[in-house]
Formats: sequence, C-alpha cells, structure tokens
Amino acid sequence: MATVAAPAPARRLLPSLDRVQSVAVPLGAFVTVLVLVEAVVRLLDVQEFIFPAPSTVFATMWTERALILPEAAYTVTEMIVGFAIAVGVGVGIALWVTASTLMGRTVYPLLIISQVVPSIALAPIFLIWFGTGVLPKILLVALISFFPIVVNTAIGLRSLEREKVHLARTMGAGGIATFVRFRLPNALPSMFAGLKLGATATVIGAVVGEFMGGDHGLGFLMLTANGSLNTPLMFASIGYTAVIGLGFFGIVALVERLTIPWYIAARAVDGHR
Repeated sequence: MATVAAPAPARRLLPSLDRVQSVAVPLGAFVTVLVLVEAVVRLLDVQEFIFPAPSTVFATMWTERALILPEAAYTVTEMIVGFAIAVGVGVGIALWVTASTLMGRTVYPLLIISQVVPSIALAPIFLIWFGTGVLPKILLVALISFFPIVVNTAIGLRSLEREKVHLARTMGAGGIATFVRFRLPNALPSMFAGLKLGATATVIGAVVGEFMGGDHGLGFLMLTANGSLNTPLMFASIGYTAVIGLGFFGIVALVERLTIPWYIAARAVDGHR
C-alpha cells in the first residue's frame, strides 16, 4: 500500500519540532545530571573544598562575577585572535594545496606528520620564546585550531565530482568561475565542520597557555583558586569556560546556517526520512 505524504503544514512543522528537540533533550539530560549530583553531594555531606554542589557553583558564578568576568574577557580575546589566525592560515593553505598538485603532495603530508607532536607540548617552548604575555597563548590557540580547519577545508575542496568540473568547462567557466560557482559551495559544509571543531578547541589552547604562565585569564584564575583550596571558584571558572566554548561553537553554527541554508535544510529533511 502506498504511503500517504504528510500534509504541507505538518511537513513545515517537522524542522521546528526537530530544533526544539535538539535543544530540549540535551538540556533536560544536563539538568537531570545536575539534580542527581546535587542530591548525592547533599546526602553524602561532601565537603565543599572537595566537591561543591552544583547550586554552590552557580551561586559562585554569580557572586564572584566581578572577579571572573575580566579574566573571562582576557581569555575570550586570546580565543578570538587565535581562531582568526587559524582560519586565515588554515583556509589559505587548504586553497594552496588544492590548487597545486605539487604543493598537495609536499605540504599535506607534512601537516599530517606535524600532528604527531602534541600541540600542548609546545606551550612551554612558546613561553620561552615569546614570554608570559598574551602572544604565546594566541599562538597556541591558533596552532590547536589550525589542523581541523585546514584538513576539512582541503577535503571539501577536493571532493567536487569530476563530472561537475566537466560541466563547468562545457558551460565556458574558467578556473576562477569554476571555483566560485562549483568548488567553493561544494566545500562549505566540510569547511564549517572544521571550523566548528576548531572553535571548540580554542578554549583548550587558551586555558592551557594560561596554565603554563601569565597572570590573567580563566586558566590563571583556576590555578589561583586551586592553590587557595577555593574549589567553588575553580568550578565556577570551569563553568564560564564551558559557556564560552559553547558560545564559540554556537556562533560558528549560526554563521553556517546563514551561509549554507540549503545544506542545513537538506540535512534536516534527511533526518526525518
């Protein structure tokens, strides 16, 4: 028996319901975990300096905001500048290795090999070379964010089907027109996947750099709170770090939705099949 298609209004409601569920389900799970942790901490009477209750952490995030927010702003600055460098250099190198077969065979393997050395291990070296100011933290953010951006962008640029290239040539499109009309739009979904991975990695680079040296930032505040056994402040700083990381990811996801709405719509439709 043939299936009956859903009415048009129902089909229009599906993406909206999907978006609501995509927010409500993880939020509900998060709240459930917080409630369970709160109950366990209260029932077992865990000392605050060992593991503070979530309610205590949220209260500290509010009461100590005058202390935390300037340090958070310092960390966000490192993340923004470092991520901008990673995007510029990463996309540029991806274009380079895609446009030139020789460069692709030479540079791309070197990028893969470079990942054998953990980026975080370079933090002490950056501190020796550039001091304890903001520059080594920015470079570490850029280095950690760079690899997923360049790899995913290069994969997207190389994934254009040969038939589409032939079609562009038969339509009289030159190299630049083929890139703008065919290769770049085809690469955008993969590029944004790399950007989202890089965005989530920025907070790691910034905080690790602040752990290694310096006197500002959320990482420095965590170390200070740890040294004074102020565990609620340490967890509050971690909470702000998580919020910032989610915010970075959300901004990139929003730009993706505005830039390639056809891909987002097709992905939503595929999810309901």
